[in-house]
Amino acid sequence: MKSVFILGRQPALGKAELESLFGATALQPIGTNAIACDLNFNEIPFSRLGGCIKLAKILTWLDTTSWDEIEYYLAKAIPDHLHYLPPGGKLKLGISAYDLDVNPKLINATGFAVKKIIKNSGRSVRIIPNKFTALTSAQVIHNQLTDKLGWELLLIKDGKRTLLAQTTSEQDIEAYAARDQARPMRDARVGMLPPKLAQIIINLANPPVGSEVLDPFCGTGVILQEAMLMGYSVCGSDIDPRMGEYSRANLDWLVSKFPKLDKLNRSWQLGDATQMKWETSGFTINDSIVKSAKRMPNSIQCIACETYLGRPFSSTPKPHVLDEVIQDVNSILKKFLQNVARQTSTGIRMCIAVPAWRVEHGFKHLKVLDSLEELGYNRIRFKHVNSDDLIYHRNGQVVGRELMVLERI
Repeated sequence: MKSVFILGRQPALGKAELESLFGATALQPIGTNAIACDLNFNEIPFSRLGGCIKLAKILTWLDTTSWDEIEYYLAKAIPDHLHYLPPGGKLKLGISAYDLDVNPKLINATGFAVKKIIKNSGRSVRIIPNKFTALTSAQVIHNQLTDKLGWELLLIKDGKRTLLAQTTSEQDIEAYAARDQARPMRDARVGMLPPKLAQIIINLANPPVGSEVLDPFCGTGVILQEAMLMGYSVCGSDIDPRMGEYSRANLDWLVSKFPKLDKLNRSWQLGDATQMKWETSGFTINDSIVKSAKRMPNSIQCIACETYLGRPFSSTPKPHVLDEVIQDVNSILKKFLQNVARQTSTGIRMCIAVPAWRVEHGFKHLKVLDSLEELGYNRIRFKHVNSDDLIYHRNGQVVGRELMVLERI
């Protein structure tokens, strides 16, 4: 294993995303919040991963989980690594611990002990103080800990060992916020799909390189936007004509920010996803894209979408009300899957987000999930995560988003 990821708030989503992209054998779970990978960090397209907070290169494994022994190792090893830094300038050092029996006060004490050693070696250094056992993304970015003169050391417990790694990339929270909040057209009434979740959905669908992503419930175009940033052409559709105006405006805005994306085909169609026939372009980014070219129907290559989530709830509804909503959503989803099955060929893969409702003892799921094979689909299972855990939700939310990865049979 050469690299390690620190997973996001819901680790199961990040594990499934990575397994979808790199395969199960390339990964090895580490502790509760990390997963190692056999790829070098510079081979990994980190900016497209919505379920991971940090990417780091593995430095070594320590045969201990004792913080005193870890500190002793750092005190001996760090001076030997100072010569890898560019000459001159102040070193910035941060330490993040995961699953280890340690607190921020002890980590800060270790940081100051290391600072003294570094200064005695003739280098100036600033230690980034810990408010928590792990530094936040904002701290890492603000203090430039992934730059040439920056070090964030990750210490991750794995059984009786500790993995030591150095952060190479951090989730760009400012870029996500800009893509989400600066878009010209937003509408809270149709739901606010986070860009990070959109990335996860696309990566779980895992479109072929250079293909086109179809979102049949595109709303304001968040999934279309993130798919274009990954290099895919896109086709969106929605039953609400306003969404055509919104998604077009948002994609035009995106292209104005990233002009290279204008080479990708983008289109939008008005229609009910339970019965419409999509006319996707059939183009790839390797084709010469001519906007007036005749479309090639029945060429759906990949689907990534958030389907109809039903009525929003601010508190748990009464059982009979929830049953009515589930029945309504179940009917729409079944018709949608039947419609897609008529227009796709064997092997086409999709990831769809469907509602799952939090009740007293967990989540209540749609009944249609029990008859996927009858509708023409296999639900893809993962080695490193249980499919039942692929539910995006926040504390206090009644309606979560269950991510289903399907393959046409």
